[in-house]
Amino acid sequence: MSKTSTDNHTPMMRQYFGLKSQHPHQLLFYRMGDFYELFYDDAKRAAQLLDITLTARGHSGGQPIPMAGIPFHAAENYIARLVRMGESVVVAEQVGDPATSKGPVERQIARIVTPGTISDEAYLEEKRENLLLSLAYQSRKGLDVFGFSYLDMASGRFCVFEVDGMDALSSELQRLTPREILISEDFPARDRVTLEKGVSELGPWHFDYESSYRQLIQQFNTKDLSGFGCESLTAAIASAGALLQYAKDTQRSALPHIQSITVEHKDDSVLIDGATRRNLEIDVNLSGSNSNTLVSVLDTCATPMGSRLLKRWLHTPIRDINEIQSRQDVVAELKDERLYDMLDTPLKKVGDLERILSRVALRSARPRDLLRLRFALEAIPEINQILTATQTSRLQDLNGRMIAQPELTETLATALVENPPSVVRDGGIFAKGYDTELDELLSLSTNATDYLAEMERSEKERTGISSLKVGFNRVHGYYIEISRLHSDQAPAEYIRRQTLKNAERFITPELKAFEDKALSAKSKALAREKELYELLLDRLNQLLRELQTTSQAVAQLDVIHTFAERADALMFARPELHNRGGIQIQGGRHPVVESVISDPFIPNDLDMHDKRSLLMITGPNMGGKSTYMRQIALIALLAHTGCFVPAEAASISVVDRIFTRMGSSDDLAGGRSTFMVEMTETANILNNATQQSLVLMDEVGRGTSTFDGLSLAWAAVDYLANHLKCYVLFATHYFELTTLADQLDNAANVHLTATEYDDEIVFLHKVHPGPASQSYGLQVAQLAGVPRNVIGHAKHKLAELEVVTGIELDDPDTFQPINKPTPEPITNKKKQNNASYVPQQPDLFELADHNALKEALKALDLDNMTPLQAMNALHELKNSL
Repeated sequence: MSKTSTDNHTPMMRQYFGLKSQHPHQLLFYRMGDFYELFYDDAKRAAQLLDITLTARGHSGGQPIPMAGIPFHAAENYIARLVRMGESVVVAEQVGDPATSKGPVERQIARIVTPGTISDEAYLEEKRENLLLSLAYQSRKGLDVFGFSYLDMASGRFCVFEVDGMDALSSELQRLTPREILISEDFPARDRVTLEKGVSELGPWHFDYESSYRQLIQQFNTKDLSGFGCESLTAAIASAGALLQYAKDTQRSALPHIQSITVEHKDDSVLIDGATRRNLEIDVNLSGSNSNTLVSVLDTCATPMGSRLLKRWLHTPIRDINEIQSRQDVVAELKDERLYDMLDTPLKKVGDLERILSRVALRSARPRDLLRLRFALEAIPEINQILTATQTSRLQDLNGRMIAQPELTETLATALVENPPSVVRDGGIFAKGYDTELDELLSLSTNATDYLAEMERSEKERTGISSLKVGFNRVHGYYIEISRLHSDQAPAEYIRRQTLKNAERFITPELKAFEDKALSAKSKALAREKELYELLLDRLNQLLRELQTTSQAVAQLDVIHTFAERADALMFARPELHNRGGIQIQGGRHPVVESVISDPFIPNDLDMHDKRSLLMITGPNMGGKSTYMRQIALIALLAHTGCFVPAEAASISVVDRIFTRMGSSDDLAGGRSTFMVEMTETANILNNATQQSLVLMDEVGRGTSTFDGLSLAWAAVDYLANHLKCYVLFATHYFELTTLADQLDNAANVHLTATEYDDEIVFLHKVHPGPASQSYGLQVAQLAGVPRNVIGHAKHKLAELEVVTGIELDDPDTFQPINKPTPEPITNKKKQNNASYVPQQPDLFELADHNALKEALKALDLDNMTPLQAMNALHELKNSL
């Protein structure tokens, strides 16, 4: 708001507008006495978000002021709620003295709380990373290049990378799930980003490459960025500089715990797009909750930082066989020697060392953080002792990086009381004997109680007034209180301080002198405690790098110790990772489904190789096709993290990407129908899969008409098998597609079995070679509770359709006309099929005129052809052309 527009406002509101103009898009909490107040649009927004009362008190500029307030003592809870909603809050505190201020008490911005820059324990989810993400855009050689940088303020982990194209942008946003995103006001893909919560738009100059480069080398105190491997990533550097400056502005301090920057190389990891993450339910299930996910089964980590690292490993599986085998070696030793049991207790003592250290670096650590830091440091020697005799080089390396700090541990044990206060301003942090000066000041303050009791006794005896009391309150200080009945007996040296309804309060020169001394001692003691606390933080920051190294090693050990415990408890086997090609799994299981069902899980095998890289999966609904496919993907994913897998044995060739196209859903916000979503996901697979990719596709083409869908599914399978030649599990109810296994050299049919017993369907959940014989659609509908009369009607309709179409719809093994002559079989196919039909006709290039084409078309007996025969005929016509 401009100066002229604020001239008619009160001095208080002019001060408010001055602060608000610095943060126009954030909620301003303006301290007034015991409340934080919000005004105008902020008040309206906060009232709606927090369900607090919106009022209008007073006038400014001739208009009533919309206003909403929250109590000072409850502010943290309200701020935490707003941050979880993706809002940012600016807190303005009173810094002036009300007693000496002329006009409004001076206020200044004390802190800025945004979703991506919080480090306070009250605002953070314990087992979730809290990422601030920055995006920059560049156009290079006709490609849209997006520079990513992200920071976990609570740990100091700072990473950069670049991707090409809009699809990769969306995929990475879904992988990282940031709490706050920074973009330029002219960012070209705003529609892909602004649907997210917590998006902050900055001026384009924040993303200037040159200034961003300077920001980074100043932060890391280096001459250039070549040592970090990101020198050529100009878009990523631009985003990183903007992010770093934003983080400094919100924290209003330097960021000493951010000591390096890491480049993520996409070729190092198994790429997983957003649809695949959803379908595999890694840490969020399809309904949006965290239950019944892969993480819910695997996460028995002893520390919160271990839980966060576990999620990171699962979302970014790696392709480096040496690193995978290194992790597996550790899992094997911890499992076989049952060392994971011995490590569990000391690891739990470490707690969230990573986030404690970040608060130490930001100088926002609370006394109880330092107590937990002491407990963590006390646990390190215990862990060192357990790992001393281990054999694997990885464990020895981790052990060497977990550095015991005996002197610091002893200092914290000596300095802190057993139950320190939650905040520094309350005092009472340091144990007796830690600091002589503080002990003397506290002694004077502590002895006040004894002094006052003795004074009360002596004054009663001297004055003879039995109702006399000596007391203290924060407003009036020390006093002598005498009841109104005896107040006229007060000695002459008593000076009246306060009159109450039933009593009078007095002060004496002696009591006043003691008050000055005692209150001075108390304030000096608090000041000394604050000074000692800052000195303790200084010492911790001197060891920050070593402490961060320790926390990172502990987090890795915690994840691998969890892998070992899960492998033992859930009977997981060590998989073999190689580059020879093929995926073989014996007795594979779905880890999540197995954990929630009461009946024993039915394991299944898989055998895929160059000559058998595409499996056509058929079988009834609810027969287990989707479970079978997902368990294969989860086993492959776990194997690429170094975790053992739910199987009797597994040999897996390293894959570069995992794709899934499963289920049906629309995208109303994006204006896409269910079928459009299905085709978009299919297109993504067909355009990006390679020979090393693992592809899971379920019910492709079911969202449109039968012939269109069947044609698309047929063509997709042919492209996957003949052109891409990747590992494909293709589930379908189009039984016509099963004939492709006869025509493709690298395809095979498998099916999941079911049987009928007493007119009820029983699912056997076992995979067998060959195509399924029935779909059991009506039986499944009956199980779902469809009324019996509807089922009966459907059976009659099915019989009618079989007669009309000439196809036995419930018996896919015999796709041929009913009571019609069987056409001559094809002789040039890999295998014979009695349903195949090729019309005999001349080459169209040899035809003299269009009449010959008409004759060729007339030769087709469409009334007696199955859909498959019609497709084959069309295919032959096309080939002739």
